[in-house]
Amino acid sequence: MHGEYKMPGGKLVVIDLEVHVGHLRQVQVSGDFFLEPDSALHSINAALEGQPATADEATLANVIQQALAADVLMYGISPEAIAVAVRRALHQGAEA
Repeated sequence: MHGEYKMPGGKLVVIDLEVHVGHLRQVQVSGDFFLEPDSALHSINAALEGQPATADEATLANVIQQALAADVLMYGISPEAIAVAVRRALHQGAEA
């Protein structure tokens, strides 16, 4: 499944994922944003891995925020923007 979201005033967030037995699997976040440190991307992917496919945007954003160290800087995206892209991927996948 594939979802995209361009955060207002920000950058494009792209999500590719699969759903297996009702949970997110093979989550890959990408886009034209910047993270410092780069390792934060792994933390985001790992936080989303295994989350219920029924989780709402607020829940997903909270999971992402909790997984990030206090010193992580996000340029052009937010946990909320990533959550929107995840829900879009899941919605488009449901239509297929």
